[in-house]
Amino acid sequence: MNFSLSDDHQTLKDSARVFLNETISLKPLLVPGATVADAGYAANWTGIARMGWAGLMIPEEYGGSGLSCLELVMIVEEMGRTLAPSPFLGTLLGCLAILAGGSEEQRGRLLPRIAEGELTLAVALAEPGGREDGPDTGTSATRDGDRWRLTGAKTFVVDAAAAGMLVVTARVEESDARRWFLIGADEPGVTVSPLAWRDITRQVGEVTLAGARGELLEAAGQALWPWLRDRALLVLAAENAAGHRHVLDGAADYARQRIAFGRPIGAYQAIKHALADMLGQAESARAAVLYAAWALAKDDSRGPLAAAMAKAYSSDAYVEAAQKAIQIFGAIGFTWEMENHLYLKRAISNAQLFGDAAGHRARVIDLALAEAA
Repeated sequence: MNFSLSDDHQTLKDSARVFLNETISLKPLLVPGATVADAGYAANWTGIARMGWAGLMIPEEYGGSGLSCLELVMIVEEMGRTLAPSPFLGTLLGCLAILAGGSEEQRGRLLPRIAEGELTLAVALAEPGGREDGPDTGTSATRDGDRWRLTGAKTFVVDAAAAGMLVVTARVEESDARRWFLIGADEPGVTVSPLAWRDITRQVGEVTLAGARGELLEAAGQALWPWLRDRALLVLAAENAAGHRHVLDGAADYARQRIAFGRPIGAYQAIKHALADMLGQAESARAAVLYAAWALAKDDSRGPLAAAMAKAYSSDAYVEAAQKAIQIFGAIGFTWEMENHLYLKRAISNAQLFGDAAGHRARVIDLALAEAA
């Protein structure tokens, strides 16, 4: 398979890099006690929406660009490289849930608002003490006329505090089936509480529902979660691969400039080996991401396996690379004034979101056996 980018893909990637280089600054986060709001979380979203990225995956008839997972990766890689604090991830996943699980009326009403950047979303799946990689069923939904009343709690909801609408999973009491619902974040009975989170470039929260009125995502069935999960894994893997390459490039530049005992530290074998290992893993991670993006864009049967493999490999590789980069920088690498710790925290956080590497490696085995059967 040819993993070189087309001219269109390279142009999209280059334009994203120029925009983010001019827009994103992590300097406000390089002090103890800083929060994601200090890095222009809301202002960054305004610029991202103007670039059209909010509607990247939305079909043209709803005001979007109608692009595929391959184009999405071009954007997400640059966001992972800069860490780009914004509600992009939550909105993207909520948009995809509506796109795949909403009725024609729901898509026509909501997708144009998302494409304009007017409506932000968050997907509320995991519950306290439950599974970390998917919807739990402790939250209940009871019918109330043409709407539903939802009661329960969701945790580690990405971009919850910035969302104007929540996509929530709940168990329908009358049938005991798990269904998907839309809830306005300002509805009575909805409480969103920010959670302390190691990655201060990304916002997460806890959502409590006390009889909040919700709207059923009419076309969303049991197949929605595996479909949505694969795309969430792809986005996180793309962030991982790009962040990995960024910390590698920074460590290599520093190793060329830092002099110890009269020589650049990059001349010493231990540093050379560390950088070579990081490079090999970075290239492998990106290859896995591009393959997964291609498979999902083509609805290839190997897409779920490729997405799980990309997430598992890139997660472990990114954490290791971020740790090695700090070691190469030496004592200065452990200080708040350097960006290294922000990338390490993003790497560790991404490794846990929607399932850890061990869980996805187990899924790879299961999927590979099923493919061979």
